[in-house]
Amino acid sequence: MIRTRVIATAAKAPEQVITNEDLSKIVDTSDEWISQRTGIKERHISAGENTSALVIDVAKQLLEKTEVPGESIDLIVVASVTPDYGTPSLACMVQKEIGAKNAVAFDVVAACSGFMFALSTADKYIKSGMFENAIVIGGETLSKIVDWTDRATCVLFGDGAGGAYVEKSQEAGVVHENLGSAGELYDILTEGYTNCSNAFNDIPAEIDSKWYVNMNGREVFKFATKNVVRSMKRVMEEAQVDRDEIKYIVPHQANVRIVEVVSKKLGIPMEKFYMNMERYGNTSSASIPMALNELNERGLLERGDKIMLSGFGGGMTWGTMLIEW
Repeated sequence: MIRTRVIATAAKAPEQVITNEDLSKIVDTSDEWISQRTGIKERHISAGENTSALVIDVAKQLLEKTEVPGESIDLIVVASVTPDYGTPSLACMVQKEIGAKNAVAFDVVAACSGFMFALSTADKYIKSGMFENAIVIGGETLSKIVDWTDRATCVLFGDGAGGAYVEKSQEAGVVHENLGSAGELYDILTEGYTNCSNAFNDIPAEIDSKWYVNMNGREVFKFATKNVVRSMKRVMEEAQVDRDEIKYIVPHQANVRIVEVVSKKLGIPMEKFYMNMERYGNTSSASIPMALNELNERGLLERGDKIMLSGFGGGMTWGTMLIEW
């Protein structure tokens, strides 16, 4: 059986760190208010570097760690809601910078579930026999789409990128997955809306572009705690894997309270959920691969371990993947 195996991971965050105390100087909030509601203490914020700089750095790290030359890469998939351009894709910018002249390169958009959708896409190409390997990255500079006067959202997000080099394997890799979308809830989490104004129409002033993140936090919380639990249960049942067999769960790093609810509903101890949101905040599509890389670099994973990745995001979307390391 062909599987898609994670061979190496990497991550990159901007050097600039913004603490809750720093935020309290520009918006009506406090360290206590943010920490108690989210579990976040600080986040890395771009000092001018755009998303491409972060994802390119991750790709170069992956090539260095695996000693795979750029021209040997078959596929590059990047997930992001904050690319540098509408076009070209971030993946094509990565392709140029790592010399992956033989690769197919494109981006996917699934918000905070983005890395799950990107990894799933690469998995299907590899399992089909079309490609032998892939670089999969999630990267964001959310700081450019955050309203820094809105304390309900600006305290949540950070910038960063994370990714993995994956290749065909007969031994281990992606075991099972569950992806889903609930488009009827698209409007509870949005960003980047621009109206269709042109030389041949007159858009009313009240129909304005809405570039910044706009979120109904209560509805997002309800969506996450319902669908993540259901998705993880389905993956375990269909893969015939007991919760005790899973060594770690890497959840989307959005809010510690969401993870606590998921932990309780599934009957899985919090110790199995690997979290680093305290130091990075919510980095959207980058959050799962950044946490996975940290877990890997700390030497906490051994070949044969079963781990579960699970995310949710705008769309609304969700994705869960069981991987044998």
